[in-house]
Amino acid sequence: MIKIYCKTATINAEQFDGSDNMVNKYELIDAGTMLGTHHSPELYLTGSGKINVGDWIATGVNGEHWAIADEVFKKTYAELSVIPENVAYIIKQAKKGDYKLGWVFHATYLGLWRVSVGNWIRTHADTVARAWLDGYTVEEDK
Repeated sequence: MIKIYCKTATINAEQFDGSDNMVNKYELIDAGTMLGTHHSPELYLTGSGKINVGDWIATGVNGEHWAIADEVFKKTYAELSVIPENVAYIIKQAKKGDYKLGWVFHATYLGLWRVSVGNWIRTHADTVARAWLDGYTVEEDK
């Protein structure tokens, strides 16, 4: 029986802009160099194949890189939720204490957090849930 799965791993990825900086950073190979001719507009990522401007370069936990076409990337990956530092602290402490996400929302409605934090959680409930399930990044100070 066929089952439906979703990816749960996070990756680091950068969209290739064609710059010399990125060509050097990822040690992309010029097709002309491979063929012993002059420079070519085609670039290749070692072990992954041809890469075009707009494609994504993903980096694995062991430092390996692979190319992902932009249209595939957009269908497959979404950025992690960005949350305030004080909300991240609540999530971290709740998980450390083996509490459940429902408890975080319940505590929010009981008024256990500062008003500004509670208001943020209430108005961004879906974001908090995604952050709890998938991971998150903490928003930068303004």
